[in-house]
Amino acid sequence: MADGDGARASDAARFAAIVSCSSDAIISKSLDGTVETWNPAAEALFGWSADEIVGQSITRIIPENRLEEERRILESVRQGKIVPRFRTTRLSKDGTEIPIAVTVSPVRDDSGQVVGASKIANDLREQARLLAGLQEKTEQFTALANNIPQLAWIANAQGWIYWYNQRWFDYTGTTLQDMEGWGWKSVHHPDHVDRVVRRIQEAWDSGEPWEDTFPLKRHDGAYRWFLSRANPLKDSDGRVILWCGSNTDITEELEARKRIEMLMREVGHRSRNMLATIQAMINRSRHKSSEEFADSLIHRIAALKSNQEILDGGDWTGARIVDVVNAQTQHVSDQQRSRIQVVGSQDLIISARHAEALGLAIHELATNADKYGALSTETGTVQIGWQRSDNKEEHLSLEIFWSESGGPEVSLPSRRGFGFLLVKQNVEAVFNGGVSFDFRREGIIWSLTCPADNCLIDHIHRVDPQDYLS
Repeated sequence: MADGDGARASDAARFAAIVSCSSDAIISKSLDGTVETWNPAAEALFGWSADEIVGQSITRIIPENRLEEERRILESVRQGKIVPRFRTTRLSKDGTEIPIAVTVSPVRDDSGQVVGASKIANDLREQARLLAGLQEKTEQFTALANNIPQLAWIANAQGWIYWYNQRWFDYTGTTLQDMEGWGWKSVHHPDHVDRVVRRIQEAWDSGEPWEDTFPLKRHDGAYRWFLSRANPLKDSDGRVILWCGSNTDITEELEARKRIEMLMREVGHRSRNMLATIQAMINRSRHKSSEEFADSLIHRIAALKSNQEILDGGDWTGARIVDVVNAQTQHVSDQQRSRIQVVGSQDLIISARHAEALGLAIHELATNADKYGALSTETGTVQIGWQRSDNKEEHLSLEIFWSESGGPEVSLPSRRGFGFLLVKQNVEAVFNGGVSFDFRREGIIWSLTCPADNCLIDHIHRVDPQDYLS
């Protein structure tokens, strides 16, 4: 054997050993796709032994939907081109599809003529499992992040925000392109943004957790208040890797707190007023006998109690006029109450202090009607009414009246006691209006006229988040 032939034989043996020991599947095939060599790694990967597959068409391991792919590979090889590494699938002996990465190179004879193809295949099953696991974790994280009630975001170590959850975009009506980096400043209230930027920059610089409270603009232009926090994620050396932040809507909590504070002030104010009223009742009733004094005081305190019950139902902000009237005529008998006609809008609401003054006046008028007026007879009637109307100055006014008929003949009172103070002076002072009496022989008429905007409210008050922007 010539030295050259021996060298070539040695090289061939060395190459065969390398192929045989390779952990990659190495396959050679002819230009028509017939398998010519099949190393042990190919046997392990695909399940076919070399004896079973050599001499067979390579299409035995190619899924039907990949046959066109194999045709293009062979065509490239015939042209002497290398097919760069690409991902695909091939079939094992039991028909299972296996994800692999493939590189195909042309095989040339001594004259340089392309006579076949060499394929190297890498098993991607473990990588596929890892990718599937990563995809599952990513989907779980995305589902969690998008379904928590908070607005959430992630920033790099320098504070550049590069990710937001869907809640953020739904609330602000923005896109990642709008918000990336420091774009979030555009949804902050101009009265607060400089303070927020200063404080969060201090956190970025120091690596300390950050917390702040401020309003954020909603997609419709309204502002709501958020408690916002960010915590750094650090490596084993204590260096910040990234920041995880969240914004929690606390508007309703602030409303409730403001509401409680307002109610506490209101209760304190009403309590002082009530005590002052009771004190006035006592002082103005000292001339009466013990029995008269007790009776008068009990009934008037009952009127105050009725007012408190109504205002409790309206959160101490107001009450409907019809509720005040009905509550302050409950102390008369059912037969008497059947002769009281109430006419007026069911929806007109007056503020708490006006409800208190009106309630005491109606109670006093009902008590007088029961003792001396229309309700003291079997046939007398009372009409109570109210309306909102325009006056000559083109301002809305509120008119409330009490009209009696069919009772004993009326005469002017000989003196003015505490009851007169409740039905006239107190009402005029609180309502900033005028009270008039008409002592007709067939029955008294009491009426109040006042500016509507002084006493009427549209609804039970709720705190507006804008109250906090000052």
